[in-house]
Amino acid sequence: MKYDSIIIGGGISGLVCGIKMLKAGKKVAIVSSGQSALHFNSGSIDLFGRKDGNDVKHPLDEIARVPEGHPYKKLGIDTVKKLIPEVKPLFAEAGITLVGKEDENHYRLTPTGIFKPAWMSMLDYVAVESAENLPWGKVAIINITGYLDFYPDFIERGLNQAGLECERRDFTIPELDTLRKSSTEMRATNIARFITGDVIKRFAAEVNRIVTETKADTVIMPAIIGLFDEEPVKLLKEQVKCPLYYVSTMPMSLCGMRAQMRLRNHFQHLGGSYLLGDTVASGEFDGSRLTSIRTVNLGDMTLEADQFVLATGSFFSHGLEATPNKVFEPIFRLDVNVDGPRSGWCDIDLYNPQQYMRFGVVTDDSFHVYKDGKRVDNMRAIGAIAGGHDALKEGSGGGVAVLTALKVASDIVNELK
Repeated sequence: MKYDSIIIGGGISGLVCGIKMLKAGKKVAIVSSGQSALHFNSGSIDLFGRKDGNDVKHPLDEIARVPEGHPYKKLGIDTVKKLIPEVKPLFAEAGITLVGKEDENHYRLTPTGIFKPAWMSMLDYVAVESAENLPWGKVAIINITGYLDFYPDFIERGLNQAGLECERRDFTIPELDTLRKSSTEMRATNIARFITGDVIKRFAAEVNRIVTETKADTVIMPAIIGLFDEEPVKLLKEQVKCPLYYVSTMPMSLCGMRAQMRLRNHFQHLGGSYLLGDTVASGEFDGSRLTSIRTVNLGDMTLEADQFVLATGSFFSHGLEATPNKVFEPIFRLDVNVDGPRSGWCDIDLYNPQQYMRFGVVTDDSFHVYKDGKRVDNMRAIGAIAGGHDALKEGSGGGVAVLTALKVASDIVNELK
């Protein structure tokens, strides 16, 4: 099978890249092994949230000052500013509403009750301009009886520190009795399948009862509604008689799974081929070009393309792998940017910057990869596998994934004209 472009990796970076190329009329396939880091997403996309341990309010100012080798440096601040307006519309077309300002961070409430900077957040998740002087009045923190992946005491502690009065309540509805027979079944994905249609009215009635009893001005509850689309989220918000906000739960994340499904459905609706549950086993090179790949499921059948994109993620998604003595890219054995001796790869203090977080494949300023010291002319890397940034310390992972995807997609479309 022959394509204009094949993307290896079906997470947020690969899907965004594929969607943009499909909209330009290209024939695109994605090979995805299954779950990606997007399944663990918090409901927000970070652009640049932390610098030297301090919160960043204006991410573009910090992006303009990143060091050489950083993906944002390779993009350039002008390109970053040009690509940013594409993000919200692309996600909206897939049925994902993002809130946030293009040039300014807001704060989101994490599952541990801490406010952290974020750039874009999904609809109705806790997103405030400042973590101080919150205009919420008394807050009712509501959980489903028996649901174990939400920690109201953490949320209450965080809101108390912000000066808010809170009251915790649990409730249930008969529709969830089947799940309650086993604690392992009380997961966000299973609960969300039951809270749809007319059940939302009964669910809202219970929430309103608690609002009346507690005299709450605001409700916060775990993100356990809207697995397949945003409609249940909107319906419940409309039927609750005070402002209602959701907090992402411990992984697996319902909002991340919904984003994955919506982006994937949009990709396929545009005509993309999505090979789910398959893994690239090897590739055939002709000089400085990759001509075809073989996958585990397709066996001897090859997939050919004019352009290839590597979007396999970092260690978490097995885009990079490590032994006690080396770090390597497992599919094509591409050159990897690993600096310094083995002893310096990580710091014994977990909270210090970790050098391994910056590891990735070697790329030029256009994100072309290298193999045996030579550039592969028709293969680029996007997202975490491109390396050069510490997504954890900087709060830059989502921005790097989306913006490198958009840039590479544009470059490939221009080359294929």
